[in-house]
Amino acid sequence: MAEKNLAAVGAETGAETRTSGAQAELESQVQELKAEIARLTETVSAIGTGAKAVVQGEAELMTQRVRERVREEPISTLLTVAGVAFLFGLFARR
Repeated sequence: MAEKNLAAVGAETGAETRTSGAQAELESQVQELKAEIARLTETVSAIGTGAKAVVQGEAELMTQRVRERVREEPISTLLTVAGVAFLFGLFARR
């Protein structure tokens, strides 16, 4: 009977050791996931910053081109704007 009790206690100790090992492994994986999430956040932030800079540059370039076009051909530009406004007015009625 004592041998059975001793074997049961030994089995419980082994189970606790395995549980502690599994818990340590899970904690290690959680830390790795947190580090990976932090790296991904930094990457997404850098991509967003780069995209913002590109869009601002393109907007400035388009603005400059429109200004040059208005200076070179004011009547043509005015007629184009009037035509677009007219079309928007037609579509807005429907």
